[in-house]
Formats: sequence, structure tokens, C-alpha cells
Amino acid sequence: MPNELASRLQPIVAAAVSTAGFDLDSLEVQQAGRRQLVKVVVDADDGVGLDEVAEVSRTVSAALDANEHVLASAYTLEVTSPGLDRPLTQPRHWRRARFRLVRITPAEGAEYVARVGPAGEHSVRVLAEGRLTDVAYRSVAKAVVEVEFKQPPAEDLKLLSGDETAGEEPK
Repeated sequence: MPNELASRLQPIVAAAVSTAGFDLDSLEVQQAGRRQLVKVVVDADDGVGLDEVAEVSRTVSAALDANEHVLASAYTLEVTSPGLDRPLTQPRHWRRARFRLVRITPAEGAEYVARVGPAGEHSVRVLAEGRLTDVAYRSVAKAVVEVEFKQPPAEDLKLLSGDETAGEEPK
């Protein structure tokens, strides 16, 4: 039932999140006693701050209240932004990870760490072991951001900033 409910709520929540100027990253509905727990994860190119989370929460809550017949029970709403451990699964995730280190597990071959450059619809340019390479999203089994405690090397940023034509369909 919660998955079916999430499917019915998805367009309502997505519209509310979009109206607030953000992207719906994920929506999950769980049974929590007599209530439904509605978990909404939102994101934006510039990140999401606490004030924005509160704004989205009010907007989504109003949309859910206006469509109470869909939930048909009391609910608790939880709105948050994605954590660092969220896998990069969409082109927009890669775009938002620009200049960050990412651990990439390809569908074939050994795992490696690379710095993210320009991201397009089909691929992303990365800097790995001093070489720029275009990586097709379809060739990535898993990718997650690595935590860094210092600024990226200036030379890496310069290399990744030079060519904005990355991300096209590899030939």
C-alpha cells in the first residue's frame, strides 16, 4: 500500500516542490503506527538550506492537505535534502557534484576516484589520474561523492573548467 500511495502522491508532491523552485529527488511513504510517514527529499543546483527546507515543507504540506482524499489518513511530513552518500544516478546529480571527488564503480572494470567536470545528458567529463575522460552514465554501476577536507588543486579545476562541450553522447 505505501508504494501505491507514493505513486499516487508523486505528481502532487512533485508539483509542490517544483512550485517552490526545487527538484523532487525522492518520495517515500511508510506506515508509522496509525499515521503515514511521508519522506520527501528535495535538491537544487545551489543546494538546499534550512530556510528552503522549511519553505518546501510548508508548500508540500499545503498540497497534501488540499489532496487529503489521496492520503485518507493522518500523516507526518519529513522534508530533507539528500545526504553525501546519495548515489549519483541522474545527470543533474553529476552536474551538482562538479569539481568534487567521486568514487566510480564502472559496470566493467576496477573502481576509481575521479574529479567531476562538466556533465551533459549522456556523459560526464572526469579527471582521473591526471587524464580527462568522458564517462557515459550507462557505463557506471555506482558513483558516490567522496568527502574532502581541503580545497581541490587549482590545476585540476583549471583542466576541468577548460572545455564545456563535455557530456555529449559518446560516439
